[in-house]
Amino acid sequence: MTDDLTMDHLVPAGIALAAGLLGAFLLRMLLRWLGRHAERTRWSGDDVIVDALRTVVPWAAVSGGVAGAAAALPLTRTVQHNVNQVLTVLLIFVVTVSAARVIAGLVRTVTTSRSGVAGSATIFVNITRVLVLAIGFLVVLQTLGISIAPMLTALGVGGLAVALALQDTLANLFAGIHILASKTVQPGDYIRLSSGEEGYVEDINWRQTTVRALSNNLVVIPNGQLAKTNMTNFMRPDQQLTILVQAGVAYDSDLEHVERVTIEVVAEVMTEITGAVPEHEPAVRFHTFGDSRIGFTVILGVGEFSDQYRIKHEFIKRLHRRYREEGIRIPSPARTVALQQGTVVIPQQRTGEDTVPSL
Repeated sequence: MTDDLTMDHLVPAGIALAAGLLGAFLLRMLLRWLGRHAERTRWSGDDVIVDALRTVVPWAAVSGGVAGAAAALPLTRTVQHNVNQVLTVLLIFVVTVSAARVIAGLVRTVTTSRSGVAGSATIFVNITRVLVLAIGFLVVLQTLGISIAPMLTALGVGGLAVALALQDTLANLFAGIHILASKTVQPGDYIRLSSGEEGYVEDINWRQTTVRALSNNLVVIPNGQLAKTNMTNFMRPDQQLTILVQAGVAYDSDLEHVERVTIEVVAEVMTEITGAVPEHEPAVRFHTFGDSRIGFTVILGVGEFSDQYRIKHEFIKRLHRRYREEGIRIPSPARTVALQQGTVVIPQQRTGEDTVPSL
């Protein structure tokens, strides 16, 4: 301190500190009120912004009060400079963390509110958060008087070595970005790989894609492998799809009657079963003269991939019951074996001379 500490110094310092604390309390109450109003709006971005300001603004008020109190005290120039620098670094840290939270939240809000964009994929959110934190760290270094130019040069040279050492990790990172940017796969889609894995895409992060199978198990697939394999996406370009059910009737059946009854059952299933498509036009197509029956295909419409099992289940039950009521026969395969009397040669292997008995 340059001078003796007196009441003339303590009173302004106390007033400045109290003003900072009071301001922080009032601003926090104001932001809490704004947060309740933000919850009533449709856009969730204002909730993210208010939540971040609720952290930044009170800390800024407290830092301002401490800075004012330090300015009122008879501190040396060095101590005053160190106090201001500590408060500045603290404020930059709080602002950086809050900015990372806000920007990541806004990215998540935008991606979830638009169709065709990566919904719950965390890869964009994580990349955005890391970039903001890195910028804040560089600003802190610059504030402390540390030159960041040599550091950036070293990072540029060291980045080549890191890239070579982390080829697989970087390949998965860029494969994940490519998958999301091309919009071929998005969280919520049902996919099937040529290797046999299938299920709903839960998330696509910087390294891997998580798929939830119908058995409720999680399948973890590296992004690089997902980008290289053949894949069927059952949600694109349209979530609704058609499924084929094979059936057959006896040769003595009236095919016009069979077609009419089958279409009635299809229409009944499409309107009564959850997951079916009521506007689907029933279709029956005869295609094969089989060994014991005339084969045909029934085309059903389902809302999404997992609905097909319930639709098939109900359709087969109702079709079987209706065929029995209408007297329509579904023959089972039969084969007639005719045995003709004659000589049957049965080879036998024996030591010495082979003999072939005749019957």
